[in-house]
Amino acid sequence: MIEELLLRFLEEDIGHGDITTEGIYSGERARGVIRAKEGGIFAGGSFGIRVFELLGKVNVVKLFGDGAEFSKGEELLVVEGPADVLLKGERVALNLLQRLSGIATLTRSFVKALEGTGVRILDTRKTTPGLRFFEKYAVRVGGGINHRYALFDMVLIKDNHKAIAGSIREAVRRVREKISPVYRIEVEVESLEELKEAIECKVDMVMLDNFSPEAVKEAVKIAKNKVMIEVSGNITLENVRDYAVQGVDFISSGAITHSARWLDLSMKIERV
Repeated sequence: MIEELLLRFLEEDIGHGDITTEGIYSGERARGVIRAKEGGIFAGGSFGIRVFELLGKVNVVKLFGDGAEFSKGEELLVVEGPADVLLKGERVALNLLQRLSGIATLTRSFVKALEGTGVRILDTRKTTPGLRFFEKYAVRVGGGINHRYALFDMVLIKDNHKAIAGSIREAVRRVREKISPVYRIEVEVESLEELKEAIECKVDMVMLDNFSPEAVKEAVKIAKNKVMIEVSGNITLENVRDYAVQGVDFISSGAITHSARWLDLSMKIERV
């Protein structure tokens, strides 16, 4: 799947040919150096290398480790090979590394904000279409945990599901009637009354959606040791620790993927 996606990315950028490179290239070999123009957490190195390998044979001279912190000016990836390979793969490799390193960096900031609380940060499905695998990988690199990957690997009953079924109890009943018991069931709740109903249904996990920190404390008193507790909704780096109430297991935030800023990396190519 990874290789198919990378090939699609290359096809999108190269199409029927890189007319500039093909007009200039005449058999030269070159070295490409990807360097940081700001600090952060590195992610996606193996994907960047594979982009070049799909275009031709390259030698990896240097590779910064995924999850490692880097500073402005550091060399993160150095590859050598045919100049046309480096030129054609440059933008796709950089786009991936900048995007994934940005996510890993923001995730690490959330992880540090929660240090000492025992609460873990989760991602969501708020990912870029076509990039979910890569973006969720970057979350793990940054120290976060992946929530469900997609709709097929976990039951999560949300507000729209409740609207269709009529209630939490009915939604859970229908799921248990049709879905294998190997799947964990989580229910999004929007009030303490819904929380109590979900607990009565003996679900595995509840998501406290858009609760205030004070309401989270009340919810924990009700739910602690009965179900796992996730807090979600309008979570930011500035307020995430306010929600890390003792008894909460996870905090999820779509911001770590949908609002992560690309890191500024550049690639310089020289003949060798």
